[in-house]
Formats: sequence, C-alpha cells, structure tokens
Amino acid sequence: MKTLIVDDEPIARRVLREELDSYSDVNIVGEADNGKQALSKIEELKPDLVFLDLQMPVMSGFEVIRNLRGPHIPAVVIVTAFDRHAIEAFEAGAIDYLLKPVNEARLKKAVERARTLTNRPAERAEGVAQLAEVADAPSPPRGRKIVGRTGQEYFLLDLDEVLGFQAEGEIVWILTAKQKFFATQSLRQIETRLKSFPFQRVHRNAIVNVNHVKKMSALSSQRWLLTLSNSHELIVSKRLAHNVRTMLQW
Repeated sequence: MKTLIVDDEPIARRVLREELDSYSDVNIVGEADNGKQALSKIEELKPDLVFLDLQMPVMSGFEVIRNLRGPHIPAVVIVTAFDRHAIEAFEAGAIDYLLKPVNEARLKKAVERARTLTNRPAERAEGVAQLAEVADAPSPPRGRKIVGRTGQEYFLLDLDEVLGFQAEGEIVWILTAKQKFFATQSLRQIETRLKSFPFQRVHRNAIVNVNHVKKMSALSSQRWLLTLSNSHELIVSKRLAHNVRTMLQW
C-alpha cells in the first residue's frame, strides 16, 4: 500500500514511520507537514492510504477531506489528539482513527482495515464521503459528497454540481452539467441521505436538484415535464405531481 503521512509535528511523523516500517506491505511514499501540501502530494503520488492529522497550519485535516478531488481516492486514517468521545462519529465511514500517542495494537487494526480496502475503491470513496459529512456537520449542508464512477475511477461530487439522479433498471445515473456518472448506491439509499437537502423525488426512477430545475411545463392536469439547467428533460409521474406543486410554492 502506497502510504502518505501527514502531520505538522516532525517527531510524530518519524514515530509513525518507524512503527509502519514493520509492515512489509506498507510503502511510505511521502510525508507532508500541512494540509495544502498534503493535497498536492495526494494528487502527485496517488497513495492508497493516508494517515492524516486534523490540527495543522495552513489547511487543517478537515479541509483536506473536504477538498479531496480526482479519480483516485485513498483510504484515510485520522490521527488526532482529540479524546475518544470527540471522534466516535468517524467510525461511521470506511476509515479508522488513531489517538496520539499512537497505540501499537490500534495501528495494527488500522493497517488491517486499510488493507481490506486496497481493491475496493468504491468503499474507500464512500468512506471519505461520509467522513466529509462528519467534518462539515457544524457547517451548512454544502459539504456533503456523492460518489460517482466512470470506468474504474471514482469521483467525489459536490451536491451543488449534481443536477439529479436517474435510474435505468439496476443502474443509477448521477446527472451533472457535462456528463453522467454511475452511482454507487441505490436510488432509495440516495433519497434517504438527501432528505435535508434541496432534492425532490419526481418519479420512481428520478430525483432532481430543485436548484437546477430550469423550467416546469404542464403536459396535463397531473403530468409535468421538467427541464434541468443542462436542458435534460424528465417527466414527473402522476403519483408525485404534488412534489412539483411544492416546488412551485418555493
């Protein structure tokens, strides 16, 4: 596993590096002492695993998580001096955490967990997306991410760039202004995650971002045609026509 260590304390980086040297499948490809440098290194080195400190100058670990971009999303292990209660929420995602000073048994568990994600890019991406949600919890909901796939590459998409979701059989498409991505979750799971966001179910096979609805055309008393900001059109089912009336009231 190509591994990057991110911490503003040189001693902390050295101790962690020495501990990781005992793992034959861990290849430390670099270090970073602040968040901005970490993002640059992640883009350049494309590590499989990142040990990420939360409290750093220039850019915090939280900001690194929020700004992760690109097709190669690493597994992230949080390294922090926060007490246990402050970080229990991080266990929700497919990531792990280490408390300073790093405990050998906990490090072993974190490496083993990361190892299981080596060939599971979708799970790595979902874990980072969930971690971004936790990191942004005190902030406005713009921090939520949706994981989209094209081929073997996974992308973390901001909600404001998602125009909607459309299902075709078992496949769920994420619609953006310029292209479509495969979703890694079902339409029902996506709808549950977006309950507090400006997304509206308009058909059993479609969810739209209300902020990207450009035009609503009445086809009949109970049939509507929605035009999204990229000119993509969706028909609203009779059963969910009331949702369009709700949008009109906004």
